[in-house]
Order: sequence, then C-alpha cells, then structure tokens
Amino acid sequence: MDNSIRTLIADDEMYSRDELKHLLKSFPSIQVVGEAETGEAAVVKALQLHPDVVFLDVEMPKMNGMEAAKSLMALKKAPLIVFATAYPQFAAEAFRYEAVDYLLKPYDENQLSETILRIEKHFLQPAGQEPGKPSGKLAVEGDGEIFYLEPKDILYISREEKFSKIVTEAKEYETKTPLKELESRLLPYSFFRIHKSYLVNLEYVTRLTPWFNGAYQLEIKGRDEMLSVSRNYVKALRTQLEL
Repeated sequence: MDNSIRTLIADDEMYSRDELKHLLKSFPSIQVVGEAETGEAAVVKALQLHPDVVFLDVEMPKMNGMEAAKSLMALKKAPLIVFATAYPQFAAEAFRYEAVDYLLKPYDENQLSETILRIEKHFLQPAGQEPGKPSGKLAVEGDGEIFYLEPKDILYISREEKFSKIVTEAKEYETKTPLKELESRLLPYSFFRIHKSYLVNLEYVTRLTPWFNGAYQLEIKGRDEMLSVSRNYVKALRTQLEL
C-alpha cells in the first residue's frame, strides 16, 4: 500500500465526527475517506470504500458498534477497528473483536497519537524491507558522541524531565530526543508505549502485576525495577503480548 491509511469514521453525532476528523488532520499518514452515521451505514461504506481502518462509535442506532464490528470482521478485506465511545464499560467486549484500541470521549490527544502509531506500525512497512525483518540501528546523540544501538538490545526507554533514558542490558544512555520521536523511529520493532513516560521492548517483558486503580506494574527481564503501566494501555498491551 502507499503511505495513506484509508480511514472511515462511524459515529451518529456530527460533532464527534468533526472533532475526530480535525484531530486526524495532524497525522499525514491518515486519509479520511468517508463517514457514517449508523453501524449499518459503516458496513455499507466499508464495502464501497475499502478502508484500512474504521473508527467506530459503540452506541449508535439500529446496528451498534459491536454489531458493526462483527460484520466488518467478516469482510474479505477486514479493516482494523478502533472503538471510540464515552462508555468505558464496553472495553472488555471491544477487544474480543481484536480492536487496535478503545478511545474514550472526549478524546485524549496523547492516546490518539499512540493509536495512530500502532496503526502505522501495522501498515507502513519501510520500502524494500521484509515484514518482520527490520534493519538499521538507532542513532543516539549524547556527551558529544553518536552511539548506534541495535533496537533488539534495548530493554526500555523512559522520559525523565528533559532527557530520554535508553536502557540496554549492558549500558544506559541519555539523549534529548523526545520519547515520541524515538517511538516513531522504532515502529518496525517490538516496542509498545505502556505509559506517557515509558516505551518497552515486548521481547523482554516477563510479568504483569495488578497495582491499583486499574493500573499494572511490568517486569523486564534482567531488571529489578518495576515499570508502571497506565490503565489506558493495559488491555492493548495484553492484546499485543498474549497468544
């Protein structure tokens, strides 16, 4: 596919559709190709427009978002599903439909950015590169030098004040490069944002432990510290980790 991710927005509220369209304009990879006001209309539009991704409201008249998702998944070219709703109680059911994410209204721009990154990771494989076999090294500038790191050697990255700390098995590095930029560079690899301040390599995750208020703590192979997993990312994290 080219660099445009064809996107359909299904929501019975015009204001919500307009808000999401406005937010998605800041992502060059996203091309909104259509809108739908009902679940039935979303399925019909998907048959006509062949979107790569459908943002689905849950509560819609006649056919709701869950019913629409079931129909969309049965299509020959099934799109990715992102549920968008004001109701958190449907989250568990949503992930039975292999949803990429479950966004709560009003939209949180940081969470939407994380969703788009996951969508891009799914679709935008670098040209000439075999799926699952990324190449190249991560360039990290610090202390007047440039270090070239193998992404597979990175355990996790954290953001602390004005610096990002890159933790490998052998050494830790500090760089001024923002976490969001590092996440974008590492899209072809097994990295996942678990918190606004943490990006982890899923290959090194060994344990997930309930903490409080729906949050979890995550254990990384070979490390003593426990990393915080925001409750907004727990379900998507489990979806990525589990068979």
